Amino acid sequence: MIDSHVSWDDATVATEAARSGADVVRGLYGRRLDRVDKGGGDFATTADVRAEEAILDVIRAARPDDAVLGEEGGRRGAADAARQWLVDPLCGTLNYASGSMLVAVNVALRDGAAAVADPFGDEVVFTDGETAWLRRAGIDTRLAPTSATQLVDVNLDPPFPSAPGFRAVELLAHPGFVARFRPRVVSTTLALAWVAAGRRAAYVTDGGDLSDSVHFAAGIALCRAAGCVVTGIDGAPLGETGRGLVAAADAETHALLMSMIRDAN
Repeated sequence: MIDSHVSWDDATVATEAARSGADVVRGLYGRRLDRVDKGGGDFATTADVRAEEAILDVIRAARPDDAVLGEEGGRRGAADAARQWLVDPLCGTLNYASGSMLVAVNVALRDGAAAVADPFGDEVVFTDGETAWLRRAGIDTRLAPTSATQLVDVNLDPPFPSAPGFRAVELLAHPGFVARFRPRVVSTTLALAWVAAGRRAAYVTDGGDLSDSVHFAAGIALCRAAGCVVTGIDGAPLGETGRGLVAAADAETHALLMSMIRDAN
């Protein structure tokens, strides 16, 4: 628990909240955990719930008047609060429950600061809403997106209820895609942080409006602050009329992927 009178900026709140959640996730890894069935094959574990509680403790202490929308606990705080935090305490629950360490802890202030913590990489990627940084071993390095890896992460999860006709999986069969890029499937929005950090050339997922999603808000904020090109899969800006997400390290990569997506439609 932090002293509520400590004057932290929003980026520090996001970073410390994400780190607190990551500590819980890391501490419970490998244990036999209870599951909460959400239907449709989706579930949460004890780690999801406890990590969200740890994140909420930080936000409540530092920003008691802010509202929070959590993946597990839903909306908390005043309905008319001027500020809202979006929290996904364990993105990649299926990975985690099956013994994979490819998971992320996502914390984002709507239209502001955000952080994505890698519990097992012991690092946090964060932004104040203007610039983006990687913190590892107490050292902050400014993010520099690049498409040099040619690795594109494609979300292969079942389509969202509001998904468009295009499915991200269709990219894998496009001859232009396999000629230029190499697919990777992390199945967590950790990959969005990796685009911002230059470890992935792009990330593609289908779906509806993801701009205010607890899963995607932090990663989108990081990519934008780092200077990536971020749109829907139709090339339109993210928002209520947006569809899915294409986050690319540079304009050339984004244009190539958009061309392939149009071919697949």
